[in-house]
Amino acid sequence: MTRPNRPIYLDNHATTPVDPRVLAAMRPWWEQNFANPGSVEHAMGRAAEEAVEDARGHVAALVGAEPSEILFTSGATESNNLAIKGAARFAKAQGTDRLRVVTLATEHKCVLESVKDLAAEGFEPVVLPVRPDGLLDLDLLEATLAAAPTLLVSVMAVNNEIGVVQDLAAVGAIAKRHGALFHTDAAQAAGRVPLDVGAIRADLMSLSGHKLYGPKGIGALYLRRRPRVRLAPLFSGGGQERGLRSGTLPAPLIVGLGEACRIAAGEAPLDAGRIAGQRDRFLAALRAEVPGLDLNAAGAPRVAGNLSLAFPGGVTAQEIMQAAPAVCVSTGSACSSAEVEPSHVLKALGLPEARARATLRIGIGRFTSPAEVDLAAAALGAAWRRAIAQRMGAPAGMAGAAE
Repeated sequence: MTRPNRPIYLDNHATTPVDPRVLAAMRPWWEQNFANPGSVEHAMGRAAEEAVEDARGHVAALVGAEPSEILFTSGATESNNLAIKGAARFAKAQGTDRLRVVTLATEHKCVLESVKDLAAEGFEPVVLPVRPDGLLDLDLLEATLAAAPTLLVSVMAVNNEIGVVQDLAAVGAIAKRHGALFHTDAAQAAGRVPLDVGAIRADLMSLSGHKLYGPKGIGALYLRRRPRVRLAPLFSGGGQERGLRSGTLPAPLIVGLGEACRIAAGEAPLDAGRIAGQRDRFLAALRAEVPGLDLNAAGAPRVAGNLSLAFPGGVTAQEIMQAAPAVCVSTGSACSSAEVEPSHVLKALGLPEARARATLRIGIGRFTSPAEVDLAAAALGAAWRRAIAQRMGAPAGMAGAAE
């Protein structure tokens, strides 16, 4: 049940709340055993190391990997940088003639910027467009890889704004056919859709704890061992994580990520069914409140909790959010929320600027209740009517009467 005066949280693509079971699993590693997992000379250090390795196993199991193929990082942004820049720099040091790096226009900014950064190092960034439904044109990918030797293809599993699910198995097959490495940013996919690194033929996969009801500040990178994928580290240090990610391992955060992955592995199908029901309930209620409400990328497969909704009437998403402060939603990626420009993802779909500016991202999650979606739909509908009335110059009283 929603607590009095507590905002209704529908921004689960930006971050998810920590599952109480995850918090319980983490607490002993702050309060009882705070040892450094690298201090294996004593009992507390060895216990911390064992907890880290147990968590590594849970992360690996969620994506069909071996524990030895999982590296811990600070989150998906670091994992993406390490995967893309690390693979490119290692290959170049070995004298490769494969200098093309291919990605999509709808990727997270950290992927787009990582690929762009490689241009200064002699690589050829290629950013492919997507179809109006947000999906990659597989024939275009095939033709792009056939045109020139390609080192790496990076395609997001689930888009963080519009929620569309790419056909990773098809992407992986094309990449392998042309001898390219395949990386996927799966931060929004883990715990929401099934993932199997073998089935999709991934070489590299990025994960983030706070997207699947774990803590912030922890993530992971899957790095294939057979055949072995090699990376150059981003920074130097004590050689932790096979020398690829130096730094003291944060045992509490790692334990939390492991527990979040363990829960997701067992409960993801149940979660998805329940969340899809809440999404459909919310959408039906909001459509009753807002005639002409439209769904972006409507024809594509999408994760259960996502809705990218364009409001009619010429109002902006910012106006609606300001008029409904009790509902926590967003206009797009939390990493770009300070920007005034419309979402690069929505622009890549070919949406008119007015529609992009009128779009709200809804993220329904594990702990969203039916009462919350009902209240949120009513609040957003009332906010839309107030914004319409204000644009028409109606007095404040008339705006209130419109509710």
